[in-house]
Amino acid sequence: MEQEPVKVYALSTCGYCRSAKKLLDDSMVKYDHVDVDLLQGKEREAVMAEVRKLNPQLSFPIIVIGEKTIVGFREDEIKKSLGIK
Repeated sequence: MEQEPVKVYALSTCGYCRSAKKLLDDSMVKYDHVDVDLLQGKEREAVMAEVRKLNPQLSFPIIVIGEKTIVGFREDEIKKSLGIK
């Protein structure tokens, strides 16, 4: 089965973000990620606009799996959305 695209918006200093990426890595899930706090200028503005649409509270991590958005490190919800144990 083809995996839905997964994107993680994170902060480089965020422990929950690291946990989310570790879960994806350990489960061998392919994903794109952006450390939002490391971006600068126009690129940062563009990504922040995207992030605000997904989560106006601007809390991290924000994990987008296909059409579904999960805010925070909710391990069970992430696994369920990806169909992993």
